[in-house]
Amino acid sequence: MAIIRFRPEFWSALLLTSLKRSHVYAALCNRNYEGEIRAAGDTVRITSISRPTVNTYSRNADISYEELTDAQRTLLVDQEKYWAFTLDDVDAAQARANVVPEAMNESAYALRDVADRYVASLYTGVASANRLDAGAARVIDAAGEAYETLVDLGVKLDEADVPEEGRWTVVPPWFHGLLKKDQRFTDASASGTTETLRNGRVGEAAGFVIHKSNNTPNPTSDNRVIMAGVPAAMSFAEQILKTEALRSEVRFADRVRGLHVYGAKLLRPDCLATVLADPST
Repeated sequence: MAIIRFRPEFWSALLLTSLKRSHVYAALCNRNYEGEIRAAGDTVRITSISRPTVNTYSRNADISYEELTDAQRTLLVDQEKYWAFTLDDVDAAQARANVVPEAMNESAYALRDVADRYVASLYTGVASANRLDAGAARVIDAAGEAYETLVDLGVKLDEADVPEEGRWTVVPPWFHGLLKKDQRFTDASASGTTETLRNGRVGEAAGFVIHKSNNTPNPTSDNRVIMAGVPAAMSFAEQILKTEALRSEVRFADRVRGLHVYGAKLLRPDCLATVLADPST
């Protein structure tokens, strides 16, 4: 008869948590259609109506009527991701910490990270007129250039009649570092807020609420895509279909798994502006 021996090591009660990047892109989308998807299925067809023509009125003359046309866009919840892990009973018996909640937290973070990068990839559908430098990389290696790039992105949105309310931009850490060297960004009297000076938050500049993320798209070399827009530009919908724990049928172990489904759509390409930023000289 074999004697079961516990392994001669113990797990610390203090868990070393992983370093996590910020997730911002999904939070910057509107969730207008999420409720409909949850209630009725995994597809929503979004209808837009043409703008009527304005004509000159002539007295004692008949007015003309036109037929309105419509266009449809489809928001699909077509991204299906899962996580699953096993915790052996012997390992669990020796652990001084409750490992499962932390493992589930790490799993949830991983799902959000994948979804965040998926939403960020929608930048490729931006209106061509809203791409600074026609999509070529712009060298940005000085504080003034970083701030002026934000101004240029704002002008692109202005020219596209995008409302100023709710404008956001997502920048990589090195770009944020350049902004912090510019007095127009760090001076509370210039930025209109003391948030940056008081607690280190990214803050506001050039009419944008600025977010910092390591998930900014990286299509070539060290270049990063900086996006700017408003919530109406993109829509995001998600569902956590399952999170469940079960006993393994082939081991003395607990198994935990979860399923995350989501979808995103660039609804208004003219409500985004982008620049391919090159940090090198």
